[in-house]
Amino acid sequence: MKRIWLIVSIAAVVVAGASYFTAGSGDAGGSSSPEGAKARATLKDADGLLVGSVKLEQDGDNVNLKVKVDSSMTAGFHGFHIHAAGFCDAPFTSALGHYNPGGAGHRDHAGDLPVLYIDGDGEAEVRVSTDRFALDDLFDANGSAFIIHAGADNYANIPARYASAPDATTVATGDAGARAACGIIERG
Repeated sequence: MKRIWLIVSIAAVVVAGASYFTAGSGDAGGSSSPEGAKARATLKDADGLLVGSVKLEQDGDNVNLKVKVDSSMTAGFHGFHIHAAGFCDAPFTSALGHYNPGGAGHRDHAGDLPVLYIDGDGEAEVRVSTDRFALDDLFDANGSAFIIHAGADNYANIPARYASAPDATTVATGDAGARAACGIIERG
């Protein structure tokens, strides 16, 4: 079973320990990347204003991500994903859907990542390690991009007591809402 390890630091408060977000059949399981290969993304809102950055580094079978948001983004939980195309034309639908080479359902997409918690000052810092893809996998013909959504991601988790089954939007996107920020993933 593939895992995404998560260590969160919110406004200088470090959450002790680590929790994990488990992946299933959506694993990319593809190519390998050279140890130490790096990439980055600059996250901007629809007005083109800088809201944060992401640094990626290949570490064996894992890719380590360091996400930093320092802006006036709305406080609270926000869906955070890698999307299938490296385009960030507002309203960011040019980034297409979640990065999902395995054709899995939501929460098991290779690009599904833990939600970001942005504090009252508009800041977040998160470190994630995942083996759902190798860094080189993100550089296919049309590239990839990070998206921060306006709302939280429910990972397509709607208990049966609330509905007979999740609707198509929940299954595809986790109901994370509009795309609030985007950053094209670039080598280096």
